[in-house]
Amino acid sequence: MQVGMGVIFQNPGKERTDREVYEADMALAKMAEPMGFDSVWSVEHHFTDYTMCPDPTMFLSYMAGHSKTIQIGSMVVVLPWHDPVRAAEQISMLDNMSDGRFILGIGRGAGKVEFDGFRLDMGESRERFVEAAEMVLEGLESGQLEYDGKHYKQPKVELRPNPFKSFKGRTYAAAVSPESARIMARLGVGILIIPQKPWAHVKQELDEYRTIYREVNNAEAPAPIAGGWVFCDENPDRAYEMALQYIGGYWKTVMDHYQFDGDHMQNMKGYEYYAKFRENLLKAGPDGATEFFMNLQVWGTPDMCLEKIQKIVDTIGADGFNGVFSYAGMSHEESVRNATLFANKVMPELKKMGPAAERLRNAA
Repeated sequence: MQVGMGVIFQNPGKERTDREVYEADMALAKMAEPMGFDSVWSVEHHFTDYTMCPDPTMFLSYMAGHSKTIQIGSMVVVLPWHDPVRAAEQISMLDNMSDGRFILGIGRGAGKVEFDGFRLDMGESRERFVEAAEMVLEGLESGQLEYDGKHYKQPKVELRPNPFKSFKGRTYAAAVSPESARIMARLGVGILIIPQKPWAHVKQELDEYRTIYREVNNAEAPAPIAGGWVFCDENPDRAYEMALQYIGGYWKTVMDHYQFDGDHMQNMKGYEYYAKFRENLLKAGPDGATEFFMNLQVWGTPDMCLEKIQKIVDTIGADGFNGVFSYAGMSHEESVRNATLFANKVMPELKKMGPAAERLRNAA
């Protein structure tokens, strides 16, 4: 089991300056390798308090220079917000600079505020993502970028610096909707799971993804990587209270950033799943939705956190877990305590777990 640390740079309500948030989360990120984490990850978001990391490859370049062996991952680079040529160049450059330690995560985005800010039609995001992904992934293998699509028409150019090893087997995509999971299977990439729906539903969709992947690629799909918001504390009562405050607080930032109280996704092409998701949230009400989200995450004593992660990864057959330890205005001291306790008490047990395929054989 590979265990990663996700760093997301949240500043809800601007209770601190953005600079202070960066100082704290960068300090935490630099602790990942000494703590024993296998990888450090960040996400791409723009324009709001939700996540202040507009360029994951820049952050990961910094982390590559401040580490020796730890892997670095994007969860994710949102391709419709980029010129795919520039994205491919940044990816290849980062991989060369980090000696091949980059795990590439890609996605299509779902934030209206971001599509509006980039002057893009959100209804075109799925088409743009597929075209950009095809161009970028093929370019990373061949070293040549060329494409003739509806949205991107690219004359042949050489990708420099040349990619020096394959990205196959280390490329993943975020997929929330069933339709996206089918697209990722056809693209031949693994799946990053950001918990937003019942794990039983995720398993069902992953089974369909694996079937399509097998048919299209004549190979087994890579085991997925699961993410989760973590609050670990020796006191179970405090763990619950702080999870309610911080994981519940994070959920509020999700609602605000994605504007789930609006109706813009109701008839938005490519976002049919999100429209249904919004309807279910409104039915559950604020408290019910918060409780639902909390129950998908990882909080409690070290033993409780370990049990929850084991259940998640066994349910979906994952070979990796990325925990987020600083979010929703949590103090730096609390986030360090949170991550340190997890690293000392939970992570060693997770690393004893074998690959998903082996665990499934043993269970059978």
